[in-house]
Amino acid sequence: MVAKKIKENKLFKFFTNKYIIILSAFLIWMFFFDANVQLNKEFKKEIKELNTTINFYKKEIKKDKNTIMELQDSLQLEKFAREKYLMKKENEDIYIIEFDTLKK
Repeated sequence: MVAKKIKENKLFKFFTNKYIIILSAFLIWMFFFDANVQLNKEFKKEIKELNTTINFYKKEIKKDKNTIMELQDSLQLEKFAREKYLMKKENEDIYIIEFDTLKK
């Protein structure tokens, strides 16, 4: 019984020591309230946005590579030039017809 009181007394003295209290407060401040924690969250958000941008550009590169492969054929090249750059042959008229794709 006396040994238990002495042990409890030593623990009480240890946790009421001013250095332990200050160190505990400092550690809590550093892990939860420091500005670096906020920066870390912002960096994670920025990394996520950059990864989505990277994925978008990878898809665009794939599409462009497919387009380049298709344009190896002269008929496809002619079709592409007519559609995208409105090129035409001599003595030929071009009419642009646009369809409204929005459904009301």
